[in-house]
Amino acid sequence: MKQWAKHPLIYEINTWVWLNELSRKHKRPVTLATVPSEEWNYLASFGADAVWFMGVWERSPAGIGVAMQNQGLIEDFRRALSDFSPEDIVGSPYCVRRYAVDDHLGGAEGLAAARSTLRERGLRLILDFVPNHVAPDHPWVLEQPGYFIRGDADDLRRDPASFFEAGGSVFACGKDPYFPAWPDVLQLNAFDPGLRRAVIATVSDIAGQCDGIRCDMAMLMLNNIFGRTWGNRAGQKPGSDYWTTVIPETKEKFPEFRFIAEAYWDLEWELQQQGFDFCYDKKLYDRLEHDPAESIRLHLCADLAYQERMVRFIENHDEPRAASVFFPQKERAAAATIATIPGAKLFHEGQFGGMKVRLPVFLGRRPAEQVDTDLVTFYDRLLKAINNDVFRNGLWQLCERSGWQDNQSYLNILAWCWVKDDERYLIIINFGPGTAQARVRPAWNELTGKTWRLADMLSYETFERSGDEMRDSGLYVDLGPWKCHFFHLEQI
Repeated sequence: MKQWAKHPLIYEINTWVWLNELSRKHKRPVTLATVPSEEWNYLASFGADAVWFMGVWERSPAGIGVAMQNQGLIEDFRRALSDFSPEDIVGSPYCVRRYAVDDHLGGAEGLAAARSTLRERGLRLILDFVPNHVAPDHPWVLEQPGYFIRGDADDLRRDPASFFEAGGSVFACGKDPYFPAWPDVLQLNAFDPGLRRAVIATVSDIAGQCDGIRCDMAMLMLNNIFGRTWGNRAGQKPGSDYWTTVIPETKEKFPEFRFIAEAYWDLEWELQQQGFDFCYDKKLYDRLEHDPAESIRLHLCADLAYQERMVRFIENHDEPRAASVFFPQKERAAAATIATIPGAKLFHEGQFGGMKVRLPVFLGRRPAEQVDTDLVTFYDRLLKAINNDVFRNGLWQLCERSGWQDNQSYLNILAWCWVKDDERYLIIINFGPGTAQARVRPAWNELTGKTWRLADMLSYETFERSGDEMRDSGLYVDLGPWKCHFFHLEQI
């Protein structure tokens, strides 16, 4: 396969649910080894660079037992599935019993067959890695108890929600320092050198089966974060960080392997410096949901080298469905934004059809929802518009936009451009609730002295404009609320 794109498009699939639905659709059991070719072709039609099969690893029966005793989770399950039954609980993909492909999904052979089929269509494969914790029935619990944060009988008696007894030992449950412990998983000790060696071996094994991993809550393993979370229980802080130990060892064997960090708390830059190829841009997601256009524009003023290693999204399995958060016009504007800025773009299965139910990851089935055909049409046009190498490997630049003293609506305008060889695109978005006018100046001196055809890839409208005017005074735009121009420029 050719090299990874600089700005790849990634499509996330809830693997268990997807195969469940394909089994019902085709009226036979479908595993990763037996997915019909037309389904692979459908995935390839999105123009993605990689598919993220979320949740392929062996799930934990012990974790399921804990989940079934959690009334809060059961209420979440019932909210998502009106006809919920205990048989719908298949286990959390983030409560990993073993890093072996679950037999229900087709096992290692099924994954290998799926990867081969994806590669035939030019698609890479991304899988999960959960560095912070494992299931209470993971083999390490009995074989390598030193890999874990430990407790004692007093801890278990005082705080049974945060400690777990297994094999005669007491272990701390996994946690994020800002929330209660997760009762179905046990906390690994990021400072333990034996664990680090075992993780390097585990990640190297995973790297032989795919092209990249999305690392769950990656920032929890940073020395400073881990030390503050666990204090003396963690032991002495190592001289090197967890990721600066793990990533180079893997990259030495698999140079093209990609590490993607789920990251929060403004630690994205630090994780990039420790070797991550891409980090979640949760702050942009929050700005798109809550903030005005100027806040988004300022976010996009960050150093380009930093932005190129961010993952942009308006939906994934951890966030509410975009169609439930954004009203239809705003969702289109937000989707056009994340699809046309630098960095990796992450889209989520069901997003294109307007699904609204956020499915708890423990469940193997989701409710039937009505497809939003208008949204399908929009995403079809958007995906076709960005299916061009200029958006994968080209140069991106913010554009200047200006207005008038008596008309400040230009502040709702976002504008940027892409260029690669002779390909030029100009994207202009009104990210606001009212009509907006502005002058937008593309960052290209080559426009001058020529006439240009501007073909809108979303509306199919075409305009002719003077390059001198666009470069000097700026292209005049008048956009309705949440509307977008997606211009392909050709010299006449």
